[in-house]
Amino acid sequence: MNSLTQQLNDTAAAGSYSLQCGVDELRTAANDANFALFDADLRGIKGKQNLLNALAAAAAFPPEFGVNWDALTDALCDLSWHGEAAGYVLLLRNVSATFGLSANDREIVQDILADTVVYWRQRNKAFWVFFV
Repeated sequence: MNSLTQQLNDTAAAGSYSLQCGVDELRTAANDANFALFDADLRGIKGKQNLLNALAAAAAFPPEFGVNWDALTDALCDLSWHGEAAGYVLLLRNVSATFGLSANDREIVQDILADTVVYWRQRNKAFWVFFV
């Protein structure tokens, strides 16, 4: 098991980070750790609806996804439709510093991601968010 795979398994360290390795290396480590990896390309995304749609597509949210903040929280905290995984990685590519959102919406999405990390940590699973 390589060091990145070991790091992914460290539930206490899970959180939001700038990716410090190549995407292929992350993908290999996630696969080796039996983690589900959701890869969202957010290049040019502007606005709440577009961001939510991009995240829903990347993680293959169920068709009944409500495209609102509560639905995002619910979907990220119930990934059962994705099958069994030892943990989760959300890779956010080409994301701007503002997420393409208003200050209020940006704060909401950052809180949702932080709360999702805690939610899964309490269930002894790691949920990582990497920005690249």
